Amino acid sequence: METNKVKQIHSFGQSIWLDFIDRAFIADGRLKSLIDDDGVRGVTSNPAIFEKAISSSDQYDEDIATLSKDAKTTEDIFFGLAVKDIQNACDLFDGVYNDGVVGADGYVSLEVSPFLALDAEGTARQAEELWKKVDRKNVMIKIPGTKPGLQAIRESIAKGININVTLLFGLPRYEEVTEAYISGLEDHLAAGHKIGHISSVASFFLSRIDVLVDPMLDEKGLGDLKGEVAIASAKKAYEIYKRVFSGPRWEKLAAQGAKPQRLLWASTSSKNPDFKDTKYVEALIGPDTVDTVPLETIEAFRDHGIAANTLEQGLDKATETLDRLKAAGIDIDKLTQQLEDEGIEKFNKPFEKLLKAIEDQKNKA
Repeated sequence: METNKVKQIHSFGQSIWLDFIDRAFIADGRLKSLIDDDGVRGVTSNPAIFEKAISSSDQYDEDIATLSKDAKTTEDIFFGLAVKDIQNACDLFDGVYNDGVVGADGYVSLEVSPFLALDAEGTARQAEELWKKVDRKNVMIKIPGTKPGLQAIRESIAKGININVTLLFGLPRYEEVTEAYISGLEDHLAAGHKIGHISSVASFFLSRIDVLVDPMLDEKGLGDLKGEVAIASAKKAYEIYKRVFSGPRWEKLAAQGAKPQRLLWASTSSKNPDFKDTKYVEALIGPDTVDTVPLETIEAFRDHGIAANTLEQGLDKATETLDRLKAAGIDIDKLTQQLEDEGIEKFNKPFEKLLKAIEDQKNKA
């Protein structure tokens, strides 16, 4: 029998997580079959995913009615619904979490309110609240890697909370995120705690970079770089990862059981119909990384994906790609900041829509 193509990715040291959650999907066994058949090793969620799940299903109606009796705000109702789904998914992934190296995988991510993206104190406070409410060792709380988010990331790690840093586009910001993680571990250790149980990923968003940059390339005579800038950035991020998580400072933490903050590739579905639908997954398979993938991309890869150790191939080309952009006057750091700003807005809108859908349902009850 032919080996499952998605499962093959794991043999190269990369974990595939599912970028999707839905109450019915957990209840009817489809998520369990992805774990068993495809070797899926975690789940990520975001406001847009929950908006689709809650707006398109009656599975949440009863809980909305119950939560409405005690919840102070519509946002409280939402987190009540989300926490229940996240707990159920965490329980489903408990075996993965305890498989081989305990805590290497099996994580389910829940995001703080996108309205807090520029509020460091509010983010840190809600991260701790959600961590306690979910009450599962294999939950990760998602905090956006904005400038204010850096403080919240360090504080949360210092409290022993697993963090998924989301909404990363640029290399300078990614390096700041690794610093926040390492500093948080040092803080936790200095306070007299163990650090071996703390886990974190840094989620680097890919295809959105190309969607923004590609239209600029033809006019600069760089048409051959279409679909390559995001991949080049990711390969350079992996170089930073290898540098940061080595050397005396890191080794001191590693001796106390610290885990490196793995890079996670997000936004890996191809937005351009001219590209192969598994392009971003295939280009960035490599050790000690995670790729969170929508269901349709998992299905596409299962059908015709090619699993190979590609992440560290063509590093010279990646450097050259970014150098050519710079020489042509395209400021990638400015563009990635733009993407971060737009990304906050892209999560705010579905969250507002989600809260309205819950409000409407509450009024019907």
